[in-house]
Amino acid sequence: MNDILITLPKLGESIVSATIIQWFKKVGDIVALDEPLLEVSTDKVNSEIPSPAAGILQEIIAEACQEVQVGETLAILSTTAHKKSLEPTLKAAAALPTGTANEDLLTPAVLRLLKEKGIDLSEIDRIPRTGHGGRLTKNDIEAYSSSEQPQKSASKESCERVKMTPMRKAIAENMVRSFYEAPHASLITEIDVTNIVNLIKEQKESFLKQTGVKLTVTSFVARAIGRAVAAYPLINSSLESDTIVMKHFVNLGVAVSVDQGVMVPVIHHCHKLSIAEISRRISDLADRARRHALTPEDVSGGTITMTNFGMTGTQIGIPIIRFPEVAIVGIGAITKKVMVMPDDTTAIRSIMMISLTFDHRVLDGLYGCGFLSELKKHLEIDTDLDSCD
Repeated sequence: MNDILITLPKLGESIVSATIIQWFKKVGDIVALDEPLLEVSTDKVNSEIPSPAAGILQEIIAEACQEVQVGETLAILSTTAHKKSLEPTLKAAAALPTGTANEDLLTPAVLRLLKEKGIDLSEIDRIPRTGHGGRLTKNDIEAYSSSEQPQKSASKESCERVKMTPMRKAIAENMVRSFYEAPHASLITEIDVTNIVNLIKEQKESFLKQTGVKLTVTSFVARAIGRAVAAYPLINSSLESDTIVMKHFVNLGVAVSVDQGVMVPVIHHCHKLSIAEISRRISDLADRARRHALTPEDVSGGTITMTNFGMTGTQIGIPIIRFPEVAIVGIGAITKKVMVMPDDTTAIRSIMMISLTFDHRVLDGLYGCGFLSELKKHLEIDTDLDSCD
């Protein structure tokens, strides 16, 4: 038999390693071409590694929870010298009935949910199944978990030790590196978004009908960042040794909360997009992030990041810069305030706090103030739905 070495592929331009989450196959299993073999995790995305050929998994070299480098061998796959000798076995495997317990257990989504809920594989037979042909569904697991939780909680002590997931661990390492390597400084400004809020109220139904996605303040902030960066390009750079690399394009990272932490998919060339295009990108990327369906390209190439903690009601936050970027924008909750207007009258306005955290090695506070003023100008004045300039 011929042997094929299965190695960890490059999952992104800045990714040099990954942690193995789980193997979908065991030694001796038949594997089809492009069939998922294992799942790996980085600080940016979870990825399934497909089989490069049809064959039999001869040896697993890298085990679950092990961190491996790009190019390092994961397993050995054996293939026959003549394709026909493997075809009868593959056909027989393909003819097996669907909807069995084994098939459900090997489904990555089901395995992931079982792990998240803390349900041991020995409990599988106790879970009522409602799927077609007796399949185990996500709803089945959710319902079982809800019914069992009170019993489990009552039997537990007041303390519980939870091992960090590979993604959480990778995020932690990246944040520590950024925080201690880059001297952080932060600025906060107050922005009147009353005009945007009113526009959203007026246009939300027609916008949803035309685009299929919701119109939100986040899209306006994303567009404003793209426009403000044009006047303050250092905000959109990175530091390589003693060289500042200024990017003449805006690839905006958007922080999305997922079950294992935070993922940051990227809106590439955000500075060229309209509000409608930005809204579609945000909706699509956020949906795929929560379904763990992002590709390495979706999380690569970011030049600046924004995070919206205002959705939780938090008004002010000081986020940590994502290495190797030099700035991150934090969006707070919108609140109503009584404001004194230019003509000395008072009015109730919709106010949002926005923070800028930046790498003080690359830019100074005055430069950061200028960027925030530019951002404020675009958010308070540019309330159209047309394409970006």
